[in-house]
Amino acid sequence: MPLPEAFRARLQAILPAEHFAACWQSLAAEQPTAFRANALKGTPGALVAELTAEGFALTPLAWKADAFVVPATQRRALTECAAYREGRLYIQNPSSMVPPILLAPQSEECILDLGAAPGSKTLQLAELMGNQGSIWAVESVRGRFFRLRDNLARHGAENVQAHLADGTRIWRRHPERFDRVLLDAPCSSEGRFRADVPKTYAYWSEKKIAEASRKQRRLCYSAIQCLKPGGVLVYSTCTFAPEENEAIISRVLRQFAGALAVEDIALPFDNVAPGLSEWRGKAFDAQVQRAKRILPLGGMEGFFVCRLRKTASTVRDQPQH
Repeated sequence: MPLPEAFRARLQAILPAEHFAACWQSLAAEQPTAFRANALKGTPGALVAELTAEGFALTPLAWKADAFVVPATQRRALTECAAYREGRLYIQNPSSMVPPILLAPQSEECILDLGAAPGSKTLQLAELMGNQGSIWAVESVRGRFFRLRDNLARHGAENVQAHLADGTRIWRRHPERFDRVLLDAPCSSEGRFRADVPKTYAYWSEKKIAEASRKQRRLCYSAIQCLKPGGVLVYSTCTFAPEENEAIISRVLRQFAGALAVEDIALPFDNVAPGLSEWRGKAFDAQVQRAKRILPLGGMEGFFVCRLRKTASTVRDQPQH
């Protein structure tokens, strides 16, 4: 079962022409397995020594000192080792490590992670904060919530409160409460498609993209209403679809005109493209080009990241879904 031809055509229109062929080939190539050393339960040096002694072929991630990759052939063994079982490492694609870094939480702050399960970014936030301050991790799906809670406990995240709640409505009870908000939005997951794993793309369609976009609009609205004036929102997805990325950002910039600004961001690797200026004849707000699309190269999954600053209060605004 090959990747859908309609998906290929869309991707060719989205990605820079000079990178399309390599990106398309990467979706069919075997990828290494990346992981982070959990700073809440040890040091990278000790973990490297332990795993090397166990026979793992570790390669450091060039731009993140506590992250490493092993060959795909060692992934299963990694999930069976003591360090994994004890929560001293977390398997996570390098692209997924970017949003918490861009959020840059401070140890004294109150952070909202809106759509937190299974917990990779929540745990990374807890590490960045040294288990200080407070993180609210919100998940609306019961099964995913319990997985989130288990992961938090196993990895030693003590400054996190997990909430089983509807993220689209949380702003009504907690308007402008949080210093920073991370919204890694549920999406069509195109960045995780693998040509040799049909289940990763079996349900893909433009209808599914539209459904995801509607949910993302509501979540992004809620995230902004939860954020204090002066605070930072990082919006991310693991999909290529502009309907789920640039269109969402452009919409909230229009909804909250004068109260939001997209910030310039610099990423420590080269497989990056700016946000699109338009899609299918519809122009986006010019600020959207400050967002970044991470290209699926060098063992990284396709991703979209955008950092926004809230410049004025928005609590008087009413939903416009």
